[in-house]
Amino acid sequence: MKYNLIKNTNLEVSQVCLGTMTFGQQNDEQQSHDIINESLNLGINFLDAAEMYPVPPKSITQGKTEEIIGSWIKKNDRSKIILATKVTGPGRPFDWIRGGPKAIDKENIKAALHGSLKRLNTDYIDLYQIHWPDRYVPNFGPSFYDVSNKRDATPFLEQLDELNKFVKSGKIKHIGLSNETPFGVLYFQELSKKHGLTPMVSIQNAYNLLNRRYEYGLSEVTDHTGIPLLAYSPLAFGHLTGKYLKNGNNKGSRLSEFPEFGVRYDKPNVNLAVIEYNNLAKELGITLTKLSLAFCYSRWFISSTIIGATNIDQLIENIEALDFKITDEIEKEIFKIYQKFTDPAP
Repeated sequence: MKYNLIKNTNLEVSQVCLGTMTFGQQNDEQQSHDIINESLNLGINFLDAAEMYPVPPKSITQGKTEEIIGSWIKKNDRSKIILATKVTGPGRPFDWIRGGPKAIDKENIKAALHGSLKRLNTDYIDLYQIHWPDRYVPNFGPSFYDVSNKRDATPFLEQLDELNKFVKSGKIKHIGLSNETPFGVLYFQELSKKHGLTPMVSIQNAYNLLNRRYEYGLSEVTDHTGIPLLAYSPLAFGHLTGKYLKNGNNKGSRLSEFPEFGVRYDKPNVNLAVIEYNNLAKELGITLTKLSLAFCYSRWFISSTIIGATNIDQLIENIEALDFKITDEIEKEIFKIYQKFTDPAP
């Protein structure tokens, strides 16, 4: 396992991060604890959660993921893990979370943070992230910015100032972003420099063989600022395992259990692209899962790739992908497939 130091922090995170959004839904407490323990044995030191988890979001399960991690922390050494979680943003119909949530403002940041600290059974969070922007941006399916969808939003500076207070108090060690745009990352950075506030140190966005939007502008931001990507959904909700190409109902898989959750990948060319990536993996003598993860592990702008595993076998397969190297020749073949089925940036 390789470890990467996130710039402007003391966080040396494992190249693979354990995503926990199945904890409390697809995995019960004991299964979740077993996965955490095996992750540590395999060299993972980084866990990512969110106050809205598990997914798909429901009022009766909200917060269960953090509670399960908190029950693990109660029995184990907190210092063994670098722990990240997120504050839920407005714009989605989760009225069971702080009545909306209506904004990422002072009141909501305070309530969200204290709720997470209590559930996680800890007095500090290593990386506290804004789950998605307070303002309108085209996320979770849409590709284009529609100015008519703009809404009132908490000023950037107010968000940053409130988060800075909790960094000063020690309840948060570092702050980061998720599902952000180049504008958002750079504006937060500009404000932190101008006002002497805690900077955003990371961005957690989707990235995989089917979705390389990060490279259209954000990778340049990483190059100039040093703010790295924490890549989530490296297997595109399981599409990049190839299991949805096979006959059968894939009982227990995320999209068979919660089909509405994968709408963002319900696009005409997805299966066609997956077929060709799968054929390439077969030619290389590996699984599509290994090819997909190895691709993410090879990106210079990614500090840690967030994997999800509902059992130990999946976890081990995900880690084993670290051993496969993406050569220049493989890179070219991957790009041919991507160009064929995806509209590339100009």
